[in-house]
Amino acid sequence: MTDDSGHSGFHYSEQDVHREVTELEGKSATAARIFDLRRIIGGLFVLYGIIVTITGITDSQAEIDKAQGININLWTGIGMLLLGVFFLVWLWLRPTPPPVPSVEGEKEVE
Repeated sequence: MTDDSGHSGFHYSEQDVHREVTELEGKSATAARIFDLRRIIGGLFVLYGIIVTITGITDSQAEIDKAQGININLWTGIGMLLLGVFFLVWLWLRPTPPPVPSVEGEKEVE
């Protein structure tokens, strides 16, 4: 359904548009928190760190001798765990700030 100017016959009030924009901003902020790279990197490092640490704990003496007597899997796993925990603590201490709402009618400074 269109009028003579080619526009749709549906009209939205300013309140409807403002409510929709506010809702979308909230969803955007939630998505930003969920997909924060610190969460993804920290989670992966913790997961892989656990796997490598368990591998290092269960390594045989022959495996340790291959690495010149150093239990490289154990030390690498512990390092990965510490790095993953660092990212997750950083995320917890400094969460993603909510987006700053733009002021309608605000002119850009050139």
